Amino acid sequence: MIKVYFASKTRAVRIIWLLEESNLPYELHRLNFSPKDLKSEEYRKVHPLGRVPVFEDGEILIYESGAIIDYILTKYRNGGLKPTAIAETFPKYLQWFHYCEGMIMPPVNTIMVQKFFLAEEKRIQQTLEQAERLLINTLKPVNFELSAKTFLIGNFSAADIMTGHACYQAETLGYVDKDNFPFIHKYIEKLKSRQAFDKAINL
Repeated sequence: MIKVYFASKTRAVRIIWLLEESNLPYELHRLNFSPKDLKSEEYRKVHPLGRVPVFEDGEILIYESGAIIDYILTKYRNGGLKPTAIAETFPKYLQWFHYCEGMIMPPVNTIMVQKFFLAEEKRIQQTLEQAERLLINTLKPVNFELSAKTFLIGNFSAADIMTGHACYQAETLGYVDKDNFPFIHKYIEKLKSRQAFDKAINL
């Protein structure tokens, strides 16, 4: 039985989203996003840095959301949400699959730290503003790509699970709306209409 170590409003949402899209049964091990749960001695045996998600499949234990998604696609979906290497869409798929962690999530992480996790006296306004500018710039190519497509490579794929979730997080922070990024805004609304995504973000 697949087991997912999960905390809400984290990258673990991506894993549940894919499992729900794939109709794969799984056991949910819910954790609070707090040091008490994530930094406990018991949980550090699962993930040495105390992070989520962690994916357990029998004796196999994997962390990093992108690696987990690729594992699920390879073992269980047989490429169902991933184009084959000879498909015309494969290069773009790879680009957008990895774009979220390479480009969008670094400034999102900085913004979240500066706004929510640091004590007010430790926050640095310049750092926050730099991250905000970077986030806006990293979203521009996504908005352009979606100007002529419903999903990032045309059809819904795991690239949308990765980068779509990152765009959703940017929206929840207040950096995406129909005026500044109309195509991303429309895209996120389309993602929200998917039953699997709705379930994952509301766990």
